[in-house]
Amino acid sequence: MPSGCHFFLIAQVLHPPLLLFPSLAPPLHFIDYRRLKPPSLEGGYRRRSPIGLVSFLESCYTEYGARQMKKAFKYRIQASPHTLQQAEYWLDLCRSLYNTALEQRIIIYKQNKGSISCFDQIKQLPELKDAFPEYREVGSQVLQDVLEKLDKAFAGFFRRVRKGNCKAGFPRFKGKNRYDSFTLKQASWKLDVKNLTIRNIGTFKLRLSRPIEGDIKTITVRRTSTGKWFAAFSCDNVPDRPLPKTSKVVGIDVGCESFLTTSEGSKVENPRFFKRSQAVLAMRQQRLSRRVKGSHRGQKARILVAKAHEKVYNQRRDFHFKTANWLVARYDTIYIEDMNSWNGFSHSLTRSMRDAAWFGFFNILCGKAAEANRTIVKVPAKDTSQLCSRCKARVPKDLSVRIHSCSFCGLVLDRDHNAALNILKFGLGQSPQVPCTVS
Repeated sequence: MPSGCHFFLIAQVLHPPLLLFPSLAPPLHFIDYRRLKPPSLEGGYRRRSPIGLVSFLESCYTEYGARQMKKAFKYRIQASPHTLQQAEYWLDLCRSLYNTALEQRIIIYKQNKGSISCFDQIKQLPELKDAFPEYREVGSQVLQDVLEKLDKAFAGFFRRVRKGNCKAGFPRFKGKNRYDSFTLKQASWKLDVKNLTIRNIGTFKLRLSRPIEGDIKTITVRRTSTGKWFAAFSCDNVPDRPLPKTSKVVGIDVGCESFLTTSEGSKVENPRFFKRSQAVLAMRQQRLSRRVKGSHRGQKARILVAKAHEKVYNQRRDFHFKTANWLVARYDTIYIEDMNSWNGFSHSLTRSMRDAAWFGFFNILCGKAAEANRTIVKVPAKDTSQLCSRCKARVPKDLSVRIHSCSFCGLVLDRDHNAALNILKFGLGQSPQVPCTVS
């Protein structure tokens, strides 16, 4: 991007017009599903319930009760070297626009403690194209999405500041390898069976592992750190695939020893993909550290490290999908822990927690449940491991104690099984009561 563009976008900083602060409200399509009334086991809706219904990710309900699904379809794409080079060029232009718009906001705030909205920055795009013709090749909606992405980054920053987080995370400038996607909306593309044609870029061949369903709203083209290219189609009005009713309910407890334990006593072992790949990762990272930064051999070593991490990610995600499908096929209602409300994680378990990736698994589980017309309910995670599932007495124990042994009722069983039973009972509305404690 020419250096003059930097001064072009901030030319009116010294004498800016009266500008409003950007709206921090969520977009119109956002719905706080936790405020919806959770469906009861018999059907219909409860009037009041302390347990919030988990958002079914991309699914939503209209005022008449009709269910509409949103879903993303992701495919690997391939193209000629010239097409990929054009896509890289678009990424570089979008990255330059993002960084310049970010600096414009920073300078306006430093000059007069003011702000410029996303809408005002979008209105400057025609002047940008007149001054720098290379931006005429990039679709207008692609450039608008870049500025909207920056606005979302600021909205998230201000939201974290209001919550009082010590590390709010101010939006950062994007380096060459830190901006890896652009989004197309209604224009500038055409889909013909397995060929995706983007104007001024070229044609990509899709690896259609499954058909695209619903109405395509946006297409996001993404480049991974290993140099692979993917296209994600965000679709509305995707038909759901409800599974036959089983009339079964279950509570599940996740952990590091076993990935999850059900209230029926079934266990799913933790595969620990990252731990099994640590030797390969250490070897490749040591090799990368010995390479000259920016050299050709250094680039090859970096890609090898990225491929090792990508393999771990793909293995873990495949395991999550298979486990979620197994749960959704067997149970109508699944009670899970509301881990967002619990800050009891030990720092010594951070690596094991990231290897298990419970939050990512719960997101996948909610999406699968929405498609299969199942119900996912969050239960407060507090004291699920410390209370006895039979007599509700408090039995304190640290993480090293794997057996629950109650001195009041004599119940002895696996710690995670006891926690899963508590999650199921709390989810069914049996509020925990603590009649006595153990010193």
